Amino acid sequence: MGVTTVPSQPDQILAASDTSMSVHLHVNGEDRTLQIDPRTTLLDALREHLALAGSKKGCDHGQCGACTVHVNGRRTLACLSLAIAHQRDEITTIEGLAQGDQLHPMQSAFMECDGFQCGYCTPGQIMSAVGMLEEAANTVPSHVTPLVSQPPGVAELSREEIQERMSGNICRCGAYPNIIDAIQFAHKVAGGRS
Repeated sequence: MGVTTVPSQPDQILAASDTSMSVHLHVNGEDRTLQIDPRTTLLDALREHLALAGSKKGCDHGQCGACTVHVNGRRTLACLSLAIAHQRDEITTIEGLAQGDQLHPMQSAFMECDGFQCGYCTPGQIMSAVGMLEEAANTVPSHVTPLVSQPPGVAELSREEIQERMSGNICRCGAYPNIIDAIQFAHKVAGGRS
């Protein structure tokens, strides 16, 4: 029977866990190099090390969607993903969605349709909505698609389809009807593009 020894001094515990390494990320069009623990989530790297606090830490278990970002154009839960796993990926956060002072159509639509109340979930909702419209444009079916072999195009998305496709994003304030309105409005304004 082996015996495991536990360091008795707090500084010994700290030294044992100090295994930082250099991680290179491409975020919002910029190359960034961080010296971080390899166990750092993408969310913590963005928020704590790059000061990109738009993506929120809601549940930290991948259940609320507040941390949604795009990785290589696909919506991703940043709290469930390690930063080190994304060194060659294109990462876009809510801060990188606008083009300079020109808001993305989805950002404008959320303001126009009052698609938020407290605003905590809004960055994740917007990032998810943009990704969702892109998925629909690429004819990716959802769980409520009647014919999986013939998924609706983005122009044909019903409120039920949008609701299902956005189900991974929770709004504690219950602004769901306005969020769906905003997504439909953004789709019309953008002419079918996300």
